[in-house]
Formats: sequence, C-alpha cells, structure tokens
Amino acid sequence: MNRSLRRKNRVKYKLKKNSSRNRLSVFKSNNHIYAQLINDEKGITLVSASSLEKIFVKVKNISKKEMAEKIGAEIAKRSLKQGIKTVAFDKGKYAYHGIIKIFAESARTAGLEF
Repeated sequence: MNRSLRRKNRVKYKLKKNSSRNRLSVFKSNNHIYAQLINDEKGITLVSASSLEKIFVKVKNISKKEMAEKIGAEIAKRSLKQGIKTVAFDKGKYAYHGIIKIFAESARTAGLEF
C-alpha cells in the first residue's frame, strides 16, 4: 500500500470516528482544485466550489496558489451563507503543504472554523 493511500485512509478514519461536523473535502489535479462540503450522515454535498466555474475561468494568467486562495474564500462564503460555520477539514491524500495549506488558511480567514 503506497504512502498517499495510507494517509488518505487514516485521515478519513479519524474524521469519521471523532467528528459529527460536516466535512470540507478538497481535491486537486494537475490543473484544477475542487472543494465540497459534505454531510456524511445524509450522504449529500451541501456546498461546492471549483476552479472550473465561470467566475474563476474568466480570470486569466492566475497562479495555482492564487486560485487555491480564491476557491478557499469562495467555499467559506458559500458555507456561511448556508449557516455552516464549523467543519472538519479533509485534506485527503495530500500533505498539509503548498496549495492545500493556502486553501485551508484562506477558508479560515474567510470565516470557517476547523
């Protein structure tokens, strides 16, 4: 079993075992970043944001770090609009480093608590 798969399973296990909060899951590909707020009890996505949306695609010549910052602020704004303030951050198979860290800090400064 490779390192990233072990990390992913460990993070998901700890989140589901200890937390009844909604889960803020983040996924990144080589070109884009996706985030969604998931209610695990009901199995539904409450809020989502990604770099493929029209408001982000219009912006040209933007770095991945700046895009992660904008996505983090947008997901926080949308979740606060739904009345969700505290979440559990699911970084998935990624280390808390680089784009994932920038995303999380941006969401925190925009008002989410995790």
